[in-house]
Amino acid sequence: MKNRFLWLIALMVNLITMQTFGQTSEFKTTSSGLKYLIHSKGKGVQAKAGDRVTVHYVGKLMNDTVFDTSYKRGQPFTFALGQGQVIKGWDEGIALLNEGDSATFIIPPDLGYGQNPAGSIPANSTLKFTVKLVKVMPEIKVEPYNITGKEVLSTPSGLKYVIVSEGKKGAVKAAKGSTVKVHYTGYFEDGKIFDSSVKRGEPISFTLGKGQVIKGWDEGLSLLKVGDKARLLIPYDLAYGEAGRSPVIPAKTNLVFDVELIDVIPEIKPEVFNTKGKDTLTTPTDLKYIVISEGKKDNPKAQAGKTVSVHYTGYLEDGTIFDSSVQRGQPLSFELGKGMVIKGWDEGISFMRVGDKLRLLIPWKLAYGVQGYPGVIPPKANLIFDVELMDVK
Repeated sequence: MKNRFLWLIALMVNLITMQTFGQTSEFKTTSSGLKYLIHSKGKGVQAKAGDRVTVHYVGKLMNDTVFDTSYKRGQPFTFALGQGQVIKGWDEGIALLNEGDSATFIIPPDLGYGQNPAGSIPANSTLKFTVKLVKVMPEIKVEPYNITGKEVLSTPSGLKYVIVSEGKKGAVKAAKGSTVKVHYTGYFEDGKIFDSSVKRGEPISFTLGKGQVIKGWDEGLSLLKVGDKARLLIPYDLAYGEAGRSPVIPAKTNLVFDVELIDVIPEIKPEVFNTKGKDTLTTPTDLKYIVISEGKKDNPKAQAGKTVSVHYTGYLEDGTIFDSSVQRGQPLSFELGKGMVIKGWDEGISFMRVGDKLRLLIPWKLAYGVQGYPGVIPPKANLIFDVELMDVK
């Protein structure tokens, strides 16, 4: 009886092994352990490090559970290849493809998220991605600004800057609270580029003077008007400090930025929701919320796995605004229930229909926890969000 039992176990193991082998036998394997299978060939150029690539994809665990897909969002994903902006298996795999190719990658944990869980992806997960390389855009070459003969100016904080060229007279000046759009290239002091919006072909937007960027940026951009180009020489205490930002910025690193101020949008004053006479409801997790107004009853409801679009303003308990999509004029879109936002948001937004407005009173355990978010959210900070659900897809 015991031998028969062992024989059955061995047979099951063999069947599982055969099934797994059958799934991957047609795949090629690289020296790193990445497995790939090209299903259909395109006619475009091959992707190479430095190129900007646009990819549609479906990401699955090996049990075929979908954990992410660009198709649900209705928008492919664009990134700079070979720059560490994605997991190693993607940087390696996409470089094997030509524009128009469709392929499947099986990515071992050391080329994925390794021992760290990521949202709904457990630690040490092998991942399966079906991808289509939609577009390959050649690498944009960045030339450092020429500052020969230009005066280097200093501020009391230790920031140094050079005005390389000026925009039109009378152009709008950047001011605290305004939303600024900036193209930049960041260099180490040895001239090596560590980041560049120019290479990505997409400027960055943020609210000036709200601690959303390093101190040297908040100060340096406030000196410019639309159209100005400047070089900012930022000492480490106005950049990423003594710790740096692993793995890109070493400790105590002075940084150089060539910046161009593309646009300035004057500060928008967000509506503070009126909660007078409204009931405060509490969930078992200690999230509190107040229904301000409701959309139509037949409007789509937010559900886990759906992509939601939300306008919001975030306040500290003293009423200080720390972030606002309303001020930026751009709602935030994310997949609900996937850990892409703080826990209080995943829970609170799930109560809403399109058109609803809620105030969320989020305890620190459902927000940024013991650590907070350095420079923006203090440790153990309870947060208040006025949110409006704009769309569900």
